[in-house]
Amino acid sequence: MPLQPNQFALFSTVALLVVTAYFLLGSIPLLTLRHDTTLDARFIRSFYVTYYRFALVTATGATISYAMASRPVFAVGAAAIVVVTLLLRRHYLPKMDALGVQMGDDATAAIPAFRRIHQRAILINLAQLLGILGSLTAL
Repeated sequence: MPLQPNQFALFSTVALLVVTAYFLLGSIPLLTLRHDTTLDARFIRSFYVTYYRFALVTATGATISYAMASRPVFAVGAAAIVVVTLLLRRHYLPKMDALGVQMGDDATAAIPAFRRIHQRAILINLAQLLGILGSLTAL
């Protein structure tokens, strides 16, 4: 028996929740890295590249499933996560690249700047997680 639109919407939301929570919990321990080598920068950047890919797929699936389930408010909320993810990807990844290259040159200003980007990404991820959890209680 195929999933009904509401069931698919719930499944998509849970998938988005799992992806968001998994990467949030994975990114917090990365703060223990010193952020002072190009290897640290490349590793953290690749972590976020992976997260943004998974978030885009699951948030897009949630958007479509909510639209099919005639839940426009939830569809707009999931679409907002898609837009935020695209903006973060476009904004943070090039900055991480630029700062990562500077770390190899012993530029001390690059280290705290990279750490701040990492911390902001974590806070934004936390806000998204709380929004998803809030939508589950309303769903």
